[in-house]
Amino acid sequence: MMTPRHVSKMTALLMLLMSTCAGADAPQRSTEIALANRLTWGATLSDVRQMDANGIEAWLHDQLYPTGRDDLPPAATAQIKALPMLQKSAAALALELDAQVTAAKAAQAAFATMPSAQPQPNPPMAPGTATATMSPAPNAPPTPQQVRNTYLGEAQRETQARHMLRDLYAPHQLREQMTWFWFNHFNVYTDKGEIRIFLADYEDRALRPNALGNFRTLLEATLRSPAMLQYLDNAQNAAGHINENYAREIMELHTMGVGSGYSQQDVQELARILTGVGVAPPNNIVNVAPKFQPLLIHDGMFVFNPQRHDFGEKMFLGHVIHGSGYDEVRQALDILCAQPATAQHISRQLAQYFVADAPPPSLVNAMAQRFLTTNGDIAAVLDLMIHSPEFRASLGKPLLKDPQHYVISAVRMAYDDRVILNTRPMLNWLNQLAEPLYGHLTPDGYPMDRTAWNGPGQVEQRFEIAQAIGSGNAGLFKADGPNTIAQPAFPNLQGALFYNGLSETLAPQTRAGLAQATSPQEWNIFFLASPDFMRR
Repeated sequence: MMTPRHVSKMTALLMLLMSTCAGADAPQRSTEIALANRLTWGATLSDVRQMDANGIEAWLHDQLYPTGRDDLPPAATAQIKALPMLQKSAAALALELDAQVTAAKAAQAAFATMPSAQPQPNPPMAPGTATATMSPAPNAPPTPQQVRNTYLGEAQRETQARHMLRDLYAPHQLREQMTWFWFNHFNVYTDKGEIRIFLADYEDRALRPNALGNFRTLLEATLRSPAMLQYLDNAQNAAGHINENYAREIMELHTMGVGSGYSQQDVQELARILTGVGVAPPNNIVNVAPKFQPLLIHDGMFVFNPQRHDFGEKMFLGHVIHGSGYDEVRQALDILCAQPATAQHISRQLAQYFVADAPPPSLVNAMAQRFLTTNGDIAAVLDLMIHSPEFRASLGKPLLKDPQHYVISAVRMAYDDRVILNTRPMLNWLNQLAEPLYGHLTPDGYPMDRTAWNGPGQVEQRFEIAQAIGSGNAGLFKADGPNTIAQPAFPNLQGALFYNGLSETLAPQTRAGLAQATSPQEWNIFFLASPDFMRR
């Protein structure tokens, strides 16, 4: 619990944060720590040692162009391997869920015919009571909806746990940041349909392998994901029953951006192009007429059903597209990715994420040109951005951490490569900070503008999280399960990283606040709640 003295000091730091994050320049910090804070999920001593050993340029090249294995520490890998749903494909999970729900229906039907299933009279409430009340039958099996919700909830929890472990310990941190960036860009909401069982597949097959690759390949990978097709209703898009939801979001959010020159007719034509693109379990036989059989595509849970496709001629963004089946989709994606508006939209979002809420137009234009000349090479665009004078200048400017950056960077700073045993506290903190992992309802994703995360309530909640981590009582080292005992795990924030560079980057006000700490726990709390730590 906070003492009154804690509250007064926290309040002073809160007021300082509200003023310093509004626009004042941050103190000059070492290049290594600044780069690590900006391009990873939070600087650690391990990051800085790698830069010292190999040089900054070698470290940057390894982050931009990762090769070979990307193994997590053995303790983190063991936790992931112990999560049973992550060992199965999306198709296998869909079949298993269907089987469990079917079994639950059968169990309920059987239970309803048993004598014990009938409501039982309760004993009289008092002598002389004429009638007894009736109570529900005991030991009723779970309903199909309960079974479904339990299964989906566990699938989401396992995928969230793996995501957190990767963000904390993956050696190629930039790829993990970009995986989250692209999930937010191509957002899906987990509480719709069965999307929770498709999350791991979405990250593993669509986002993470292409996070630093080719944008055109990434776009098509998201298009073929059951998560995306279910979320934006394209599974219901068929000739004669057009659904424009996905087509509109592809143009408005995923590629060209709002106000970039496309028309409502272009949206309608793209929706026609996307007819027949949908989802089907792999054990389902998709029946089509013999003439359509050569055009049928059934890959995992992705299906292109030519019998549901509109084969009429389309005029899309000034290009005539003749009816040919799924090849129309490929042509449309090629056209979208070649648009200067797409290059501008993607480049601005990347610059906003890594450089500034209002990134310099000169930088965005240069990145967009690199996007076009490399046919959407994401790493090449980021490479130009990182080596630009605008990016280097931004390292000395305040860039408020969004909730996920704050939570992950705090745990990384506190424990470096010591592997936590429980990710639930981190997920709960994200919920409290209004940025739950995979929890944004609308397709636009969480806001990139940092002003969305600097309200008084948001910052006060961060202070509570700083207290939990800084005092060593966060629950990160108490494994799930009955009778588990929390391991001792006091955070080491005043270590070699702090005294070999980080301390020199702190503002005088932060140093003054830290000097008032009367215990290591209090010092940790003040540091994690400081304006300097709130920035990246």
